[in-house]
Amino acid sequence: MDEEYDVIVLGTGLTECILSGLLSVDGKKVLHMDRNDYYGGESASLNLTQLFNKFRPGQEVPSDLGRDRDWNIDLIPKFMMANGVIVSFLTHTDVTRYLEFKQISGSFVYREGKISKVPTTESEALKSPLMGFFEKRRMRNFLLWAQNYNEADPSTTQGLNINTNTMAEVYKKFSLDPNVQDFIGHAMALHLDDSYLQQPAKDTVDKVRLYAASVTRYGKSPYIYPLYGLGDLPQAFARLSAVYGGTYMLNKDVTEFVYDDNGAVTGVKSEGQVIRAKKVICDPSYARDKVRQVGSVVRAICILKHPIENTQDIDSVQIVIPQKQIGRQHDVYVACISSDHMVCPKGYYLAIVSTIVETDRPESELQAGLNLLGNIHDKIVYVSPLEVPVEDGTKDQVFVSRSYDATSHFETVCDDVYDLWNRITGEPLVLKKKETQEEE
Repeated sequence: MDEEYDVIVLGTGLTECILSGLLSVDGKKVLHMDRNDYYGGESASLNLTQLFNKFRPGQEVPSDLGRDRDWNIDLIPKFMMANGVIVSFLTHTDVTRYLEFKQISGSFVYREGKISKVPTTESEALKSPLMGFFEKRRMRNFLLWAQNYNEADPSTTQGLNINTNTMAEVYKKFSLDPNVQDFIGHAMALHLDDSYLQQPAKDTVDKVRLYAASVTRYGKSPYIYPLYGLGDLPQAFARLSAVYGGTYMLNKDVTEFVYDDNGAVTGVKSEGQVIRAKKVICDPSYARDKVRQVGSVVRAICILKHPIENTQDIDSVQIVIPQKQIGRQHDVYVACISSDHMVCPKGYYLAIVSTIVETDRPESELQAGLNLLGNIHDKIVYVSPLEVPVEDGTKDQVFVSRSYDATSHFETVCDDVYDLWNRITGEPLVLKKKETQEEE
């Protein structure tokens, strides 16, 4: 293989596939390789056989679970904010034509041992048991302020500056009690922990606005989800890359990177052959010497035969368990979907519980989430390292993505795409609206 590529991408995780698609559209010659025989890498959706091969090798798949092809089980549970960045990636590249979406029916938050629906309308807010009468008024005042805040118009700021005032100072200004703060910071802004309280309020205000705008778009909840599982997202971007000349090779491992005398990458070695490229993009598993571990995520994939109790029997739900409610430093997330999303046969539900590991007994840290699920038909628990690149890649031209965190949405994945694009090209990523196939 004497061809030289502009970029070789290793691993077909969502981050890598988005970049592969965007670089191909940008006119770059891209080769995309994966050691697995399926798309998605760490963000794949697996059928039962693939799932058992990965986590229970040699064990037979129980026959009562039905047909293999009816299962699409996400390794990393994430929902898409209806107005979030991931949706703008999809719409700007016209990748939506390869996908179908369904709304997630409800968003819930855990408080004092019970779960309650996150209100999506004013009438729901008035009836919600999450806040007393006075808290509801103060919360409403805060939301109106967040929505209308404009630093160019002092009449909207109420004396606050979201670039300098911390979120703790904003909460104090609106006299919001700790439970309401928990609700805003963890169920709406979806922060993983409480470190946001001492940071400038802008990030949280932006996230609250995004949540509100996403709810307004469809009602019910701010989240949407692709039919047939999240594994279809990387495949959709892979198709986009292929349309623009990208080449894909599955089931092809890379044994080493090849460098020139100055230490810059010139290609990769696979099956004894050197494939040349000016740049390499990869997930952490392909460049163990270029990443460091900053923590771990524990996840439990649970097969249920019933909807989650106290969620009004809806077909899909997100539940956030704020850290303070269970004496932890990180939130616990529960994501549940069903046969309505083409991820399991009728009568089954898939729930995935996840959090950041804090102790040497990771599974026990999920207990608050597992307790909400009722009778669990089968369960697979696994721990994944959280890894980040040690260098930015500009010296050796090897650009490594970050591991997928415990958040239940894609905003942090998109932050990584923007960051990588900047490092790879030296320019900020500007999403230009691509003509749709019909317009072309």
